[in-house]
Amino acid sequence: MALPRFLPLLHRAAWEFWLPLPLVAALFWTTGNFIAGKILSCPYHSVNKLQADRQLNRRLPVTILTINAEIDRSLGVTTIFVNTSDSTLKKLEYEFPVAQTSQVEATIAQELAMPVENVRKLISYRIKN
Repeated sequence: MALPRFLPLLHRAAWEFWLPLPLVAALFWTTGNFIAGKILSCPYHSVNKLQADRQLNRRLPVTILTINAEIDRSLGVTTIFVNTSDSTLKKLEYEFPVAQTSQVEATIAQELAMPVENVRKLISYRIKN
Protein backbone atom coordinates (compact mmCIF):
# COMPACT_ATOMS: atom_id res chain seq x y z
CA MET A 1 0.00 0.00 0.00
CA ALA A 2 2.87 2.36 0.61
CA LEU A 3 4.33 1.51 -2.78
CA PRO A 4 1.63 3.21 -4.88
CA ARG A 5 2.07 6.43 -2.87
CA PHE A 6 5.85 6.29 -3.38
CA LEU A 7 5.72 5.89 -7.17
CA PRO A 8 3.87 9.15 -7.93
CA LEU A 9 6.31 10.94 -5.63
CA LEU A 10 9.26 9.53 -7.63
CA HIS A 11 7.55 10.43 -10.88
CA ARG A 12 7.07 14.04 -9.74
CA ALA A 13 10.79 14.21 -8.76
CA ALA A 14 11.70 13.26 -12.37
CA TRP A 15 13.61 10.10 -11.43
CA GLU A 16 13.93 9.27 -15.13
CA PHE A 17 16.36 12.18 -15.37
CA TRP A 18 18.22 11.91 -12.03
CA LEU A 19 18.78 8.15 -11.96
CA PRO A 20 21.07 7.88 -15.07
CA LEU A 21 22.86 11.19 -14.34
CA PRO A 22 25.73 9.66 -12.26
CA LEU A 23 26.25 7.06 -14.99
CA VAL A 24 26.50 9.77 -17.67
CA ALA A 25 28.88 11.83 -15.48
CA ALA A 26 31.15 8.81 -14.92
CA LEU A 27 31.15 8.13 -18.67
CA PHE A 28 32.19 11.74 -19.44
CA TRP A 29 34.89 11.65 -16.76
CA THR A 30 36.37 8.36 -18.02
CA THR A 31 36.30 9.47 -21.66
CA GLY A 32 37.83 12.86 -20.80
CA ASN A 33 40.67 11.25 -18.83
CA PHE A 34 41.36 8.83 -21.67
CA ILE A 35 41.51 11.61 -24.29
CA ALA A 36 43.63 13.89 -22.07
CA GLY A 37 46.05 11.04 -21.41
CA LYS A 38 46.42 10.31 -25.10
CA ILE A 39 46.96 13.97 -26.03
CA LEU A 40 49.40 14.71 -23.23
CA SER A 41 51.49 11.60 -23.85
CA CYS A 42 52.07 12.45 -27.52
CA PRO A 43 55.56 13.79 -28.28
CA TYR A 44 55.74 17.35 -29.52
CA HIS A 45 58.60 18.33 -31.80
CA SER A 46 59.18 22.03 -32.19
CA VAL A 47 61.56 23.71 -34.57
CA ASN A 48 61.85 26.78 -32.32
CA LYS A 49 63.10 25.65 -28.93
CA LEU A 50 63.36 27.83 -25.87
CA GLN A 51 66.96 28.74 -25.10
CA ALA A 52 67.35 30.01 -21.56
CA ASP A 53 71.15 30.05 -21.47
CA ARG A 54 71.48 33.01 -23.85
CA GLN A 55 71.08 36.61 -22.80
CA LEU A 56 68.92 38.93 -24.81
CA ASN A 57 70.93 41.79 -26.26
CA ARG A 58 68.41 44.47 -26.97
CA ARG A 59 69.18 48.16 -26.83
CA LEU A 60 66.39 50.46 -25.74
CA PRO A 61 66.57 54.13 -26.71
CA VAL A 62 66.31 55.79 -23.29
CA THR A 63 67.74 59.00 -21.86
CA ILE A 64 70.03 58.30 -18.92
CA LEU A 65 69.72 60.81 -16.09
CA THR A 66 72.16 59.52 -13.46
CA ILE A 67 74.53 56.62 -12.91
CA ASN A 68 75.35 55.65 -9.32
CA ALA A 69 78.19 53.20 -8.74
CA GLU A 70 78.72 51.42 -5.44
CA ILE A 71 82.20 49.84 -5.35
CA ASP A 72 82.84 47.12 -2.78
CA ARG A 73 86.61 46.75 -2.71
CA SER A 74 86.62 43.80 -0.29
CA LEU A 75 84.52 41.68 -2.69
CA GLY A 76 85.85 43.27 -5.88
CA VAL A 77 82.30 43.92 -7.10
CA THR A 78 80.63 47.09 -8.36
CA THR A 79 76.87 47.56 -8.33
CA ILE A 80 75.55 50.12 -10.82
CA PHE A 81 72.19 51.90 -10.54
CA VAL A 82 71.06 53.73 -13.67
CA ASN A 83 68.12 56.15 -13.54
CA THR A 84 66.39 56.91 -16.84
CA SER A 85 63.72 59.35 -18.00
CA ASP A 86 61.63 56.63 -19.67
CA SER A 87 58.23 56.07 -18.08
CA THR A 88 58.31 52.28 -18.47
CA LEU A 89 61.96 51.71 -17.56
CA LYS A 90 62.82 53.93 -14.61
CA LYS A 91 65.78 52.07 -13.09
CA LEU A 92 68.38 49.61 -14.29
CA GLU A 93 70.71 47.69 -12.02
CA TYR A 94 73.95 46.00 -13.03
CA GLU A 95 76.63 44.17 -11.12
CA PHE A 96 80.16 43.90 -12.50
CA PRO A 97 83.18 42.01 -11.14
CA VAL A 98 85.49 45.04 -11.34
CA ALA A 99 86.62 47.48 -8.62
CA GLN A 100 88.76 50.07 -10.46
CA THR A 101 87.00 53.24 -11.58
CA SER A 102 88.47 53.16 -15.09
CA GLN A 103 87.32 49.56 -15.55
CA VAL A 104 83.89 50.43 -14.17
CA GLU A 105 83.51 53.32 -16.61
CA ALA A 106 84.63 51.21 -19.57
CA THR A 107 82.29 48.37 -18.62
CA ILE A 108 79.31 50.68 -18.19
CA ALA A 109 80.06 52.41 -21.50
CA GLN A 110 80.18 49.05 -23.24
CA GLU A 111 76.98 47.81 -21.58
CA LEU A 112 74.99 50.98 -22.26
CA ALA A 113 76.54 51.51 -25.73
CA MET A 114 77.63 55.07 -25.03
CA PRO A 115 80.98 56.90 -25.00
CA VAL A 116 83.15 56.78 -21.88
CA GLU A 117 83.15 60.60 -21.70
CA ASN A 118 79.36 60.64 -21.28
CA VAL A 119 79.61 57.99 -18.57
CA ARG A 120 82.17 60.13 -16.69
CA LYS A 121 79.77 63.10 -16.78
CA LEU A 122 76.87 61.12 -15.35
CA ILE A 123 78.52 58.78 -12.83
CA SER A 124 78.88 59.23 -9.09
CA TYR A 125 80.82 56.79 -6.89
CA ARG A 126 80.33 55.40 -3.42
CA ILE A 127 83.20 53.23 -2.19
CA LYS A 128 82.83 50.59 0.52
CA ASN A 129 85.87 48.90 2.05
